[in-house]
Amino acid sequence: MSEQQASPPAPNDETQPLPQNDVVLVTGLSGGGKSIAMHALEDAGFFCVDNLPPELLLDFLRLEAQRGNRRVAIAVDVRSAGSLPHLLPLIKLIRLEGVSLRSIFLDADTETLTRRFSESRRPHPLRQDHQQGEDAHRVLLEAIKLERELLASLRAESTVIDTSQLRPAQLRAWIRDLVDINGESLTLVFQSFAFKHGVPSDADFVFDVRVLPNPYYDRELRPLNGRDAPVAAYLDGQPEVRLMVSQIGGFISQWLPHFARDQRSYLTVAIGCTGGQHRSVYMVETLAQQFAFHGQVLKRHRELDAR
Repeated sequence: MSEQQASPPAPNDETQPLPQNDVVLVTGLSGGGKSIAMHALEDAGFFCVDNLPPELLLDFLRLEAQRGNRRVAIAVDVRSAGSLPHLLPLIKLIRLEGVSLRSIFLDADTETLTRRFSESRRPHPLRQDHQQGEDAHRVLLEAIKLERELLASLRAESTVIDTSQLRPAQLRAWIRDLVDINGESLTLVFQSFAFKHGVPSDADFVFDVRVLPNPYYDRELRPLNGRDAPVAAYLDGQPEVRLMVSQIGGFISQWLPHFARDQRSYLTVAIGCTGGQHRSVYMVETLAQQFAFHGQVLKRHRELDAR
């Protein structure tokens, strides 16, 4: 791709200021949950625009600044594929002008995406018309693969949410959490999950705590979870658990300043156990409390929040 192709288009009036309030850019794979995310942002008071061509982004934001700096959410997806090369330079330019722009990328595994398209019976926007007798499933897989390739660079510059195992209510809650915090410094996210349901693809670090003693095998503790006092007391009493907490906390403490200096917006630490109910939940709660001094800490429990 040439430099000329990747250059952002010039706005009509560069003398007009850009908005100083929040601007959220929602992107991601088709079927990833953008409609749910945009509805959540609309409910949170954002003015939402769907599928705005990137060429119009600067002009639109300047117009919004004239209208009173309301919070804006803009959805951009692969339907604007021809304009996507302009989007990353535009994001950098907008941030250089002092705008608090957050890019959220909604991802999901291929199996989940194919199931969602099958349930909705909607065609993938990149699916080519296939010949009679051609395998429609294979055509869909090729379209999803192509979309991943087209959006790879945008994903790398965004805060990623893996929606594969999320219910709509969870996604709405996670979106609200992201936009409610100060976007000017790094946010530390602790997330518990169950290995049996897959590792979240949005994790920067993954720690496996399945080697720790499991409260599941205690009949009284089995129906409880890692946020309950009896489970916490049981795990607090295990030397291996205390050592694991100390070592994970030490690792994060060592490297957190480096990620902050690298101008990262979010750092997601995923902690997994077998069922995502006891050990991983306890670890997330404990570490989130330890790092409360950091100021911007979010807790997520993928399996518990889905109940």
